[in-house]
Amino acid sequence: MTGQRSAVDRDRSPAADADPTPPPTAATAFLGGPDGNAAYADAIDRARDVLLESFATSAGPYAGTDHETLRERIADLQVVPDDGSSIEDTLETVADDVLADSVRVHDPGCVAHLHCPPTVPALAAELLLSGTNQSMDSFDQAPAASVLEERVVDACCDLFDYPTGADGVFTGGGTESNFLGLLLARDWYCERRFDRDVQTEGLGPEAASDLRLLCSDAAHFTAEQAAHHLGLGEDAVVSVPTDGDRRIDLEALDSTLERLDADGRHPFAIVATAGTTDFGSIDPLAALADRAADRDLWLHVDAAYGGACAISDRLRPKLEGINRADSIAVDFHKLFYQPISCGAFLLRDGDRYRHLERNAAYLNPERDDAAGVPNLVSKSTRTTRRFDALKPFVTFNALGRTGVADCVEYVCELADAVADEIRADPALELCCDPELSAVVFRYRPDNESGPDSSSTAAVDRVNRAIRDELLADGEAILARTEVDGTAALKLTLLNPRTTLSDLRGVLEAVVDRGEALETDREVIDSA
Repeated sequence: MTGQRSAVDRDRSPAADADPTPPPTAATAFLGGPDGNAAYADAIDRARDVLLESFATSAGPYAGTDHETLRERIADLQVVPDDGSSIEDTLETVADDVLADSVRVHDPGCVAHLHCPPTVPALAAELLLSGTNQSMDSFDQAPAASVLEERVVDACCDLFDYPTGADGVFTGGGTESNFLGLLLARDWYCERRFDRDVQTEGLGPEAASDLRLLCSDAAHFTAEQAAHHLGLGEDAVVSVPTDGDRRIDLEALDSTLERLDADGRHPFAIVATAGTTDFGSIDPLAALADRAADRDLWLHVDAAYGGACAISDRLRPKLEGINRADSIAVDFHKLFYQPISCGAFLLRDGDRYRHLERNAAYLNPERDDAAGVPNLVSKSTRTTRRFDALKPFVTFNALGRTGVADCVEYVCELADAVADEIRADPALELCCDPELSAVVFRYRPDNESGPDSSSTAAVDRVNRAIRDELLADGEAILARTEVDGTAALKLTLLNPRTTLSDLRGVLEAVVDRGEALETDREVIDSA
C-alpha cells in the first residue's frame, strides 16, 4: 500500500472528501448555540404555559375518561412522523390528548395513592437536572453533581442518625432500594456463613435452597420481587403475621425464626416496614434491631413512606431504632414532595459496598478509587443515572427543614381528623387507626334497604362501585384495597393543600353514592 492509492481511494468523488456538515435540525434542537438557546427558552416558555393552562388550572382530580376511549384517541397520534412539526403544534397536541386526561396530583380530591404533588422548587430543579443531563456513573460525566449527591446522602444519613462511615446512593425509588439492600444482605451473609463470594462464584447449594428472609404479611411486594430477582425464589420469603396494629407480630416472628432454625434453613435478613402501603403501620424497629443483632441477621427497613418522619422533631420518635438498621430505603417522591423518580438507599456501614464493587477501565478505573475520585457507579445497580439528588437539595434549601416538616405533620394531623369524621358517621366503618397519613375505611350497606345488604359480597360490590363511579365522574380518586378479605376504600393524604372540608366533601360523595347504589338492586345483587 505504500506509495500507492487504493482502488477505493481512487474512486472517491470530490464530494466524498468534503467535511460532513451538521444536519439542519442541529442548530435549534440543542442547547449551546444562539439559535438553540433561543429555541430552548421559547420551548420552555410554551411548555410552562401549557402546563398551567391545561393541567394546573383544570378543575377536579381527573376528567374521568375511560381507558378504551384513551386508547382509541391516542392510537391516532403519530409517534415517529417522517417530518417534524413546530414545537407549538406538538405541545398543543400534548395538552389536548395527554395533559387534559392526566391525574391532577395537586387537586384535593386526588387522595388515592402514595403519589404526591411535587413542590415548585423541585420542579425548578427538575428543569435544571434534565437540561444539564448529568450522568451519575462517573465523575468525569457529573463532577459537581457527584460531589453534591455525596453531600445530600451524608445529610440523609444524619437525618436517620447513622454513624460516621455510613454511605448511600440515589435510586429510582423503593423497589430499587429494597432490591439493593437485599442484594448486599445476601452477599454479606454468604461471605460470613459460607465463606463464599457470590459476586464471582454465584450462589452455592446452601444459599440457593435454604436462604430465607422474613417480613410481615403487610410488607410491600417488592420483598418477594427482590427474592425472585436475586435467584432465591419467592418461596424464600417467609411472611410473618401482623398484630392488631398491623405491625409485625414479634412472638410470631420469634417462633418463625425458631422453626426455620429447626428445619435447617438460613434466615439472613429481616425486612421491616416503616409505613405499610395500606395502613402506614410502622413495625417495632428497635425490637427488630435487637433480634437481628442477636441472630447476626441483616435488618433492612423499607421506609419509603414513613421515612419522612425523620425530618420532623414531633414524628421522628415513630422511627425509634431505625438508626440500628443495616440499610434503609427512603422515597423522596412520596412524603418529601419530589417529582418521580427520586429515592435513596442508605447503608449503615459503607464498607459493605465492597460486595457491589466493579471497575471498568473506561469508566471508573481502580486508580480513581485510590485517588478518592467519586465515581458513584460502584454504589448503584444502575450505570446511567439521573441527578435526582438536586431536587431535594433545592427543596430543602427553599423551604427549610421546618417547612418540609410542617407539610408532613399537617397531613398526618389531617388523617387523624378525617378518621374522627369516619368514626362519627354510621354509614362508614374505619378499618384501623391511622399511623401516618393513610386512612382505610369502607361504606357499610347495612341500612334497611335489603335483608342481605350487609353480606361481605354486598360490601365488596358497593365499595368497588363507589370507587369506580367517583373515578369515572372525575369527582374524587380513592384507592381500593381489601382488609381481612373484604373490600375497602383508602384516603392517602399527601397533599398539604387538602383541607378537612375537602375530605368531608369526599366522604359525603362516598355516602351519597353508597346510598344510591343500595337502592339499585342490580348493583347489590350482581356477581
